[in-house]
Amino acid sequence: MTNLKTLADHLGLSQATVSRALNGYETVSARTRERVAAAAQELNYRPNTAARRLATGRADAVGIILTANRNMLIDPHFADFLAGMTRRLAEAEIDVVMTSAPQDAQASVFRRYAETGKVDGFVVSAPKQHDPRVEALLDLSFPFVVHGQCASDRPYSFYDIDNYGAFRQATDLLLQLGHRRIAFLNGTPDAMFAIDRLRAYRDALGAAGLPDDPRLLVQVPMTEETGYAEMQAMLASDAPPTGIICSSMILAMGAQRAIRDVGLAIGRDISVISHDDGLSSLKTENFSVPLTVTRAPIRRAGLEIADMLQRLVAEPDQVLRHLEPVDLIVRGSTAPPPVK
Repeated sequence: MTNLKTLADHLGLSQATVSRALNGYETVSARTRERVAAAAQELNYRPNTAARRLATGRADAVGIILTANRNMLIDPHFADFLAGMTRRLAEAEIDVVMTSAPQDAQASVFRRYAETGKVDGFVVSAPKQHDPRVEALLDLSFPFVVHGQCASDRPYSFYDIDNYGAFRQATDLLLQLGHRRIAFLNGTPDAMFAIDRLRAYRDALGAAGLPDDPRLLVQVPMTEETGYAEMQAMLASDAPPTGIICSSMILAMGAQRAIRDVGLAIGRDISVISHDDGLSSLKTENFSVPLTVTRAPIRRAGLEIADMLQRLVAEPDQVLRHLEPVDLIVRGSTAPPPVK
């Protein structure tokens, strides 16, 4: 195995010069840095992690603090996001440190990790409208990227999808097809993505001159069980919807089960649109009735956030913002409402 001394002897340079070259010090000429990098690749040299961290002052790790009362590790959305992020960070030999803490204790964990140098930056997942985690990290002046957005007045780095644009398109599609009773199964009302999606739904209805019927709106935890129960209740009402929009594939799976249980056919008797995070375990095009979706792969978010974090660690004073456009893919689950 090639070590630093072997590499230095091969190049005829001191170990100190080789170390500085590998760590990108500008006191070493660009030509020498290139020569050292080429030799390191040729000899399959891998720097000692502890020594590299000592030289750069970095932990070569990023942190994620999970909320203690939520098991996000079994959430397919978080699993796909984490797969994308860890893949990209692994290419740069950066580790991911995960821990959990109650929501009201996370600020102190952020502070402890930052002050002890355990990580170089953080990812903040599932932001709320007014999120104390974002404010705590801004107070620390520590690199972080929010997966989503919050209502802070202070500039911060985030990666988000165009939730408003996606759900405006979805609602407009059903309106253009002739639907007038459009239900919306949304996420919990404190989640920023759910706030943006609800605003789009209401704006589209308002532009079409339709009232905002509270019986057609639910804001719930996005599980299959809640999707089933809420859809079942709506279908049993005196004026059931002819079209439904779901904020997640998991809600849509429950809703579809309730629709089938009462003998209705999706795409004939009722139209269904869902947001599709491009989950590796759920392919909406392979459903028995291919599903019309707003699509933005969550694994791509993991890749992009990993890149953003590396840039922020290198230059902490910048603010990076990315709003990913969302595709509307029309398939067999949407059609004009049935003629009575």
